[in-house]
Amino acid sequence: MKRLVLLGGGHAHVHVLRALALEPLAGTEVVLVTPFLRQMYSGMVPGLVAGHYTAEQCAIPLAPLARAAGVRLIEGAAVGLDAAVRRVPLAGGETIHYDLLSLDTGAVMDRDRLPGAREHGLFVRPIEHFVARLDAVLQGAAQRGADIAVIGGGAAGVELALALRHRLETPGRADPRSTRITLVTGGPVPLAGYPAGVIRRMQRVLAAQGIVVVRDTCTAVEADALVLGSGARLACRAAVIATGAEAPAWLAGSGLALDERGFVRTGATLQSLSHPEVFAAGDVASRADAPHAKSGVHAVRAGPPLALNLRRFLAGAELLPHRPQQRTLNLISCGEKRAIAAWGSWSAQGRWVWWWKDRIDRSFVARYSAPATAARS
Repeated sequence: MKRLVLLGGGHAHVHVLRALALEPLAGTEVVLVTPFLRQMYSGMVPGLVAGHYTAEQCAIPLAPLARAAGVRLIEGAAVGLDAAVRRVPLAGGETIHYDLLSLDTGAVMDRDRLPGAREHGLFVRPIEHFVARLDAVLQGAAQRGADIAVIGGGAAGVELALALRHRLETPGRADPRSTRITLVTGGPVPLAGYPAGVIRRMQRVLAAQGIVVVRDTCTAVEADALVLGSGARLACRAAVIATGAEAPAWLAGSGLALDERGFVRTGATLQSLSHPEVFAAGDVASRADAPHAKSGVHAVRAGPPLALNLRRFLAGAELLPHRPQQRTLNLISCGEKRAIAAWGSWSAQGRWVWWWKDRIDRSFVARYSAPATAARS
């Protein structure tokens, strides 16, 4: 019997599990290895921080999906990969062998790249760890007021800064703005790389919400301050690290073809360019033919073609290419129940965009959280 190992419980693998529940693989043992028993949907995390959702509303339980799909679940994390002999060592000492491997572990954040961040920073990944520590930060700020800095000027950093502002504006507090929220962008304007109209809209939102934007780099995190590239020190009692994610370190010795940043290089069929029995999707992968297809939106859309090609590979059938959309809809939350929509050069904002985003996000989680009987209907 062949063995398919799904390494990681990311957005694409959630769809693979649902597809297996609908149509099991004959003659194949399927194993899911994941360090967390639920998948936090990243698109709803800013809403969780803002207080619009509970953690349970943002999470897809993996155990029920695995049971419905007839998949063995191992709670654990990879610490290595030897593609030459097709084995994956796990943190608990177990080693699992595979005939076919699919990677959807997500990217990671290097806790030692920024001095002091490991000791004094709150990293947004893994999301489970971020959520577990979030309440302590919020309670401290609500009780005493504090200077909170969000490091990272991309969509994640911007959304989290606005979400924190909204969450800390608690009715009845003597001074709802006693907590200063600062966004440290690393140099560029917030949302650099987005269309100019979207950047202008966000600049107005940040200004209206009292978010201080510092276009400088952070070179160190201290207990009560950030050290900036200019040499200045910025008062900070809580530093949220929302900088770009990195490839898992254990990929470096895997033998797989990697890009210059250490992510798995794949082609249009989502297969490794060096090992055709290895597939990869989401933040851990780098498309050789579409290098920018790494957002959460792309990861979600990679789920159906990944599930199909895993099945076709095991059957010896021809694989089908997955072509990421050149333009995708981006919905950026603004803390309160408002959001900005971006599609190419077009953009809009308002409460109706938030309701649109809310409906899409809730529908995604509900689709994969449904009981197995509903999945088969």
